[in-house]
Amino acid sequence: MLSRLPHTCRVHSLRVLSRNLQTQARYEYPLRNEQDDGSFLPRSGLATPRQLVRYLDEYVIGQEIAKKVLSVAVFNHYTRVRANLAAFDDENGADPWSEANADDTHSGVSSAHLHPHPQRALSSQLPLQPVSLFEKSNVLVIGPTGSGKTLLARTLARVLDVPFSVSDATSFTQVSADISPDVGEDVDMCIQRLLQAANWDSYRASTGIVYIDEVDKIARKSSSTTESSRDVGGEGVQQALLRMMEGSIVTVQGKPSSLEPPAPTARGRGSPAARPDTYHIDTSNVLFILSGAFVGLDTVVKRRVSKGSIGFTANLAPKEEDSDSKGFMPFFTSNRRSSENLLEMVEPADLVKYGFIPEFISRLPTLTTLSPLSTQDLRRILTDVRGSLISQYTALFGHSGVEIRFTTASIDQICSRAVERGGGARGLRGIMESLLLDAMYEVPGSNVRYVLITKDMVLGKSPALYWMRGDGPAFWAAWADEEQRAERH
Repeated sequence: MLSRLPHTCRVHSLRVLSRNLQTQARYEYPLRNEQDDGSFLPRSGLATPRQLVRYLDEYVIGQEIAKKVLSVAVFNHYTRVRANLAAFDDENGADPWSEANADDTHSGVSSAHLHPHPQRALSSQLPLQPVSLFEKSNVLVIGPTGSGKTLLARTLARVLDVPFSVSDATSFTQVSADISPDVGEDVDMCIQRLLQAANWDSYRASTGIVYIDEVDKIARKSSSTTESSRDVGGEGVQQALLRMMEGSIVTVQGKPSSLEPPAPTARGRGSPAARPDTYHIDTSNVLFILSGAFVGLDTVVKRRVSKGSIGFTANLAPKEEDSDSKGFMPFFTSNRRSSENLLEMVEPADLVKYGFIPEFISRLPTLTTLSPLSTQDLRRILTDVRGSLISQYTALFGHSGVEIRFTTASIDQICSRAVERGGGARGLRGIMESLLLDAMYEVPGSNVRYVLITKDMVLGKSPALYWMRGDGPAFWAAWADEEQRAERH
């Protein structure tokens, strides 16, 4: 038919035909998994677990298992948050194919009926299925005092560009109508601190991390609590933390809406201050990390492991182990490593016997323990890590124009005293403060420019050695002699 028409008509008809044939989309839309995530949590913005452990190694000595557990927990938490938010957006997203352009009906041009690719089929065309959301895994960290629990939390707070709040469970109480709020803090204060860390952004706060230290202090005290009294600082706090750890809407009071003083009224009194803003934080995507020393938990584990029996093959505990079951506990936890770390064998039943309710322990599926610090760990804390104790005291004396040096033998003796004293890194700082007390008192404002700490000074046999300005060569010669003497021995 087209061959019978003139050449001009055939060209015009082909143009019309070609215009009518171009009905499919010329732009290839990317797949859903290739699209960039528009949330505030970038895919490449969070470090991998290996990178987190490598960063923690610069500040925290030892505790390899705890570093690995915390790094994996943080990384998996934000992977889960990103997946849950993406699933929520897909479930509540609008259907672009169900919308029609009303202007096209009046212009005489009908829109092409495009159908999505089978791999990009809309969920509305298929029967709706429930979205599988990832559940969070809160973490419980158990370790002796001075082993690095709080330092791990502070180091993670610096490396993570996410809201991170640190609270102390010692001051938590179960505040209600019949209990005065002046007794202690409400458990919602940890969420309020998280909101402050998020710069009052409730959306970012709902995906942050809450670290609660000294959680062993809220264990139920069976000896001091009767049925007629209320344990406002023990089991009551555990009950209040249950809903928050599982996931609920927490209402907290934010910053005041106005900082201006109230305007005076006709009677000369100021009008009541404006109520602060109210924020509603969903804790379903908030990761909780709880830690504590749990003094006496090793005794509970020991009783479970060494079960009593009758007969010649009875497994009897030594007498020195039975002394711990009488209720005696040292003030500091010893740094000496035992043949086996009993805290590594902790089970949920042991924590229930310690004073926690089963519902509280079941919401902490991830459990890790920290070991006491050895002599080599204490030495690395003194010299190797970033922000070591010796570097801190060297900088402290340097502000007064004084150079201080520690001999190798003196450092070894300080670590030996710290092992005997106990208390971990905190005990090590206490020894340093007592040793340098006289030097920090005598040196500022004097002509002393060089201070040398020797082994005899640590043992208390002699005071610290001082040199005046211009006696630098003598100072370095004395330090070299002490080092050579230590090598010969």
